[in-house]
Amino acid sequence: MTATNGITLRVTELKKYYGKIHAVDGVSFVIPSGSVFTILGPNGAGKTTTLEILEGIRVPDAGEIEVFGVRVKQIDREVKKRLGVLLQDGNFEPYLKVKEVVKLFASFFPAALSVEEVLRRVALQEKGSAYIRTLSGGQRQRLAVGVALVNDPDLIFLDEPTTGLDPQARRNMWSVITNLKEQRKTIILTTHYMEEAEALSDYVCIMDNGVIIAEGTPRELAARLGQETIIEFSAGSIDTEWLDQLSSFGKGVRKDGEIVYVETEDLVETMEQMLAWSREKRIPLKNMIVRQPNLEDVFLSLTGRKLRE
Repeated sequence: MTATNGITLRVTELKKYYGKIHAVDGVSFVIPSGSVFTILGPNGAGKTTTLEILEGIRVPDAGEIEVFGVRVKQIDREVKKRLGVLLQDGNFEPYLKVKEVVKLFASFFPAALSVEEVLRRVALQEKGSAYIRTLSGGQRQRLAVGVALVNDPDLIFLDEPTTGLDPQARRNMWSVITNLKEQRKTIILTTHYMEEAEALSDYVCIMDNGVIIAEGTPRELAARLGQETIIEFSAGSIDTEWLDQLSSFGKGVRKDGEIVYVETEDLVETMEQMLAWSREKRIPLKNMIVRQPNLEDVFLSLTGRKLRE
């Protein structure tokens, strides 16, 4: 069972310092039971340290943790019995069979799901007798998730579960995560794919430099940018002077590689100005897209960086 008050995890003013480095500097958040809570942040933001504290790998310097309705100073052995943690690199023995790996990890817990049930939950029923070395990357990652589920945990940590997977394998993993949510499991997710966060998350927390700089549902975060519409197009090499001219047509402009993004609150007027500018400067507006702000735009506006930088 998860916490009876509808909250699986509550973190208050969590801190972890390494000398002058404030890896986690007063982080607070609440995770409702049965939700997918996603932590986003650039490298060095403090995500990994936060997760390691909540998984019981590191001890916090300060702060309160309330998990399953009980306040604890640190995650202890009793709490860990109810946690599931995805291994970043399972490094499973290649000459073991899939069912042998699951059985091995199940033996670490006094109570565990059957091998058959674990394989069913991660859609690997047909691979039980297959050797690890014969699995695809996506199948190995689903096995790693299966290993995290052997104790039927209430709180599951999925740290970048789809990194390095092809699009089809990534979609298969999304299906596994969605099924876990339907079982009322509480999931803490980190990812480098913004579309993944938008597709799976009930709540998103954005961290940078050890602190939380924004949190809310994906829709709430996107709404922070107001009523702007984003116009994006490919312009090849375009100099600073022309970018300055574009910025006068809307609320803001930024460039990422060959893609230019123009924010506007008046789409019709801005489009008219841009098309006139395009004809005058003889700069084609290739692959033009008009869309509403998304999590990627919010992340860039808050951190000045893309998620994978």
